[in-house]
Amino acid sequence: MNSNSPASRKQSVFNVRRFLLTAALIAVVAGIAGIIITGRNGGSGPVATPSTDANASANAVAPSTAATTATPGAQPTATQPTTATTAAAPAIVKPATDELAWVAAAPGSPTEKATPIGSLDAKVAQFQLQLTARGAGISEIIFSELWQTARDAASARTGTPPTEGQYVLTAPGKLQGFSVPLLSARVLDVDGRQIRVDGNVWRETAPGTFVTEISDGTGALQLRATRRWVVEPGSYDLRCEQRVENLASTPHVIRWIQFGPTNLARDPNDSVDPRRFQSGYLMSKERDPGQQTVIVHDATIDQSKLVTQVEGGDVVVWPTERQTQERYGLSWFGATNRYFALAVHAPYAAPGSTVKTIAPAIASVAAQVGDGMHNGIPEKVIFTTCSSDALTVAPGASAAFDIGVFAGPLERSMLTTMQPYAALNMQGLILYLMSGCCNFCTFAWLADFLVWFLAFLHNYVVFDWGLAIIALVVVVRGLLHPLTRRSQISMQRVTKQMASIKPEIDLLQKRYKEDPKKLQEETIRLYREKGVNPLGCAGGMVPTFLQMPIWIALYAVLYFAFELRQQPAFFGIFQKMGGWPFLSDLSAQDRFISLPFEANLYIATVDSINLIPILMGVVFFIQQKYMTPPPTATQTPEQEQQQKMMKWMMVILFPVMLYTAPSGLTLYIATSTLVGIYESIRVKAEVAKMDFSKPQTAKNGWLQKAYSNAMKRAQDVQQKSQKRAQASATKAPSKKFRDK
Repeated sequence: MNSNSPASRKQSVFNVRRFLLTAALIAVVAGIAGIIITGRNGGSGPVATPSTDANASANAVAPSTAATTATPGAQPTATQPTTATTAAAPAIVKPATDELAWVAAAPGSPTEKATPIGSLDAKVAQFQLQLTARGAGISEIIFSELWQTARDAASARTGTPPTEGQYVLTAPGKLQGFSVPLLSARVLDVDGRQIRVDGNVWRETAPGTFVTEISDGTGALQLRATRRWVVEPGSYDLRCEQRVENLASTPHVIRWIQFGPTNLARDPNDSVDPRRFQSGYLMSKERDPGQQTVIVHDATIDQSKLVTQVEGGDVVVWPTERQTQERYGLSWFGATNRYFALAVHAPYAAPGSTVKTIAPAIASVAAQVGDGMHNGIPEKVIFTTCSSDALTVAPGASAAFDIGVFAGPLERSMLTTMQPYAALNMQGLILYLMSGCCNFCTFAWLADFLVWFLAFLHNYVVFDWGLAIIALVVVVRGLLHPLTRRSQISMQRVTKQMASIKPEIDLLQKRYKEDPKKLQEETIRLYREKGVNPLGCAGGMVPTFLQMPIWIALYAVLYFAFELRQQPAFFGIFQKMGGWPFLSDLSAQDRFISLPFEANLYIATVDSINLIPILMGVVFFIQQKYMTPPPTATQTPEQEQQQKMMKWMMVILFPVMLYTAPSGLTLYIATSTLVGIYESIRVKAEVAKMDFSKPQTAKNGWLQKAYSNAMKRAQDVQQKSQKRAQASATKAPSKKFRDK
C-alpha cells in the first residue's frame, strides 16, 4: 500500500489518536494512584469505611456552633494560648487546586521512638508517659508507686520496691485491627476537609512536643499543628497544649478531632464489669451565669449499656438530645475502671483560674466499638472521639485547643481537696455502685459514710484496716443492741406463751373447724386475753434486715474504694511469715492456701482455698443450731420443714455466694455473727430470770393491728376462693346434663 495514499494517511492519524488516548488514560490512572498513596499520610492507623468512620460519627454529633476567629498577632508559645472570640466567619477563599488531596507530614522525617516524659521516681513525678509519634499520643502511663499486685505493694511498703510491676494504663484493645494510642490526634478538619493525623506524621522537636504540617495539593504549606505534653509535678495531672497555626494567606475554619478516654483494662479479679463513662457539666448561662457549678448528676453510663447503644446505631455520648435542649456545657469527660480513671477536663493550670468549661477544645463526644480481651475471653471495648468547636483562624494567627488530663487513682481524699479536681467536682468520678441489676440497691449514700467512718477509724483509732472493719462491727452492733435485746426477749416471750396456750388453740380448731371466720375471731380474742402477740417472733429478724444495707454498701466500698486496695489486715502480720498471701488484700478474697490450678466454676473462678467464708459457714451453723428459738406451738409440720430448709440455705448459700467476695466483707459478716452469738447468750441468761407465766394486758399496737388485718385479708381471700370453687362445682353437672 502506498504510504502517501489517503488510506495510509488516515491510518496514521488513527494511530496517533489511539496513542494519545492511551497516554491520557495512563496519566489519569497514575494521578489517581498518587492521590491515594499520598492520602495515606505516610502512617498507619485504624482505617474505617465512611459508614463506620468515627470522623463521620464525630461530625454527626457535633453541635452547630458559630465559627470563632482567632486573634492574629505574634505566634503563641506552648504556654501562651491564643484567645478566640465569637465573630462572624469571613468568606473562605478555596484554592484553585482544591480538588487535590491535602496531606499531613512530619517536617523533616517522622520520629521513630519518642522520648518518655515524667519519671518512675515518686519523688519526681507520679508517672512516666511513654509517648509515640503515631498521632502524638500516649502508648502507656506507668505509675511510679502504684502496683499491679498486693505482693508488689507489700514489697514497696517495706522499703524495697520491685524493679517492675508498676500499674500501667493503656488501651485494652484494638479498633478495626489497629492499636490506638491514648488521647492521640485523629483528624484535622480544615474547611470541611478530613485530614488524617493519626499516623506516623509527627516529629518530636523536644521531649513531649510534636509537630506536623499540612500541605495542599500543590505542596504549599497551609497549617502547622503542635501537641505538647506537660507533666504536672507532684500530681496525677498533665496538660495537652494543642495549637494550629495558619501559614496561608487566607483564613481557615478548623476543627480538632482526637481520640478521647477509652475503656481502661479490667482488674483480673473483677467479678462484674465496673467500667463506666462519666461527665461533669455546667448549666446554661441563664441558670448559672457565673458558670462555676459543675454538675455530675445523671451523666453516667455503664460500659455494657454504651456498647449496646453504639451497636444499635446511636454513637452519641455527649451531648445527648436532652443535654442539647438544656444547653449544658461540658466540663470534663472520663472513663473509669474499678480503681482508676482517665479523664479530659477543662484547662485549669493557671493559679486562680476560674475557667471550668472544656470548650472549645471538646464540644462533642462520639463512640465506636472495638475488640479486647479479659482473662483470655474476647470482649467489646469502647473508643471515644472528641471533636472541638469550629474556629476560624486568620492568616498568621493560631488557635488553641488545650485540655487538662487526669490519669490516676480514684482516691477520695485527693479528688475532694486537690485542685483542679475539687473545683471541677471530679470526685463525681467515684461511684460506690455495683453495675447492672445491683445498681439500685447499693445505698450509695451509706457507702459514702462508711468510707469516711472506716478512714476515721483507721487514721485515728486503730491504724489498721482489718481492725477498723472489726471496730465497725462493734459500733453497728452496739447501736443495734437495744433493738436486738428487745426482739430476742419478744421471741422468747412469744415462744413460751404460745406453748402455754396450745391446748386452748387446739380446742378452738376442733370447735370451729367448719367456720374459719369464727375461728379467726376466737383465736385473736384468745391472744388478746392472754397478752400474746404472734408477730413478736418476726421482730427477731429485724436486726438482721437492718444490717443487710450495711453489708451491701460495705461490699461496694470494699470493691471500689481505692483506699482499701491492696491493704493487708492486722498490720500485715501474715505477710511477715515468709510472704504468706493470707489477708494481704482486704479488697480481694483471703487466699488462705493458693491452688496450683484454676477451677472455672459457673459462678466464679476459684484459684485458692479461702478460710474466712468457710469459718463464716461454721459460725452460721452454730448460730442456727444453738441460738435460734424452737418452733412455735402453732406451726404445722410443713412450716417447720420450711424453716429448717431456710436455716440450711443460710448456712450453705451465704458462704458459697461470698466465697470470692472481698475478704474485708466476709471478715465483717463473720465477726458480726460471732458478736451476735455472744449477744444471744447474754439475752438468754437475762430471759431465763423473767417470769412469762403471768398474763399481760395485750397492747393494741401497730404490730397487733397489722397481724389482725393480715389475718382478716387472708381469711377473706380464702372465703372468696371457696365460694368460686363451690360455684364451679354446682355449674359443672348442669353443663354435663345439657351436653347429654
